[in-house]
Amino acid sequence: MPWDFVVILGVMGVVVPWRGFQRIRDLLRQPALSSEERVAVYVSTMIVQWPGALVVLWRALARGLRFEHLGLALPDPQFTLAVTVVLSAVLVVVQFTGLKRMARLPPERQGLLGEIARKLMPATPHERRIFILLILTVAACEEFLYRGFALAAFDHAFPAVALSAAFLSSALFALAHLYQGTRGMVMTFVVGMLFAGARQYTGSLLPCVVAHFLADLVAGFAAPRLLRATGTTPTDLHT
Repeated sequence: MPWDFVVILGVMGVVVPWRGFQRIRDLLRQPALSSEERVAVYVSTMIVQWPGALVVLWRALARGLRFEHLGLALPDPQFTLAVTVVLSAVLVVVQFTGLKRMARLPPERQGLLGEIARKLMPATPHERRIFILLILTVAACEEFLYRGFALAAFDHAFPAVALSAAFLSSALFALAHLYQGTRGMVMTFVVGMLFAGARQYTGSLLPCVVAHFLADLVAGFAAPRLLRATGTTPTDLHT
């Protein structure tokens, strides 16, 4: 594997999880976040992810990977569209069901995911507009990084080992969500494997990007309403 791929994967496997964990831990230590603070989190995430993805794309192309290797192609549009619809429907239902189940619990039993949802999900129309740009960024950049670049890099490094690329790229994806705790990481790994399968069977990142975006959209728009209905949102969310 080329040295720059090793560096990139090292950053994805060590720096990204560590930085995300530290950042979320610092945010959750605050009693509540203002609207300006939430928007600042959204904007800063976008500022980091787009340049990072572009640098990785540059190095991948420079090392001879083609767009089709990275999932940036559409070899079978009809099949890809069908997989996109099915995968998106499954993720949206699972996401909404999980949020409803969490909303029925008292705040002290909602765990780390509940605390993240209450403090970081958008609460005003302005926040929701920025949040849509955020999840467009996250869906596009993360799917390229984990199901595009990482999957291709591991597939070229271990071509003889079945499912190795899917497993390793999903493990990196789970590590990136270290801030969500053990439960969140396990769920993220399972989703990563589903996404990796969709990417490998269709040859395209489209199903992963669309499903990722819609699942995050449900989380961002439904979580504040569901938690407010049970009286578990912070005062700031009622403004």
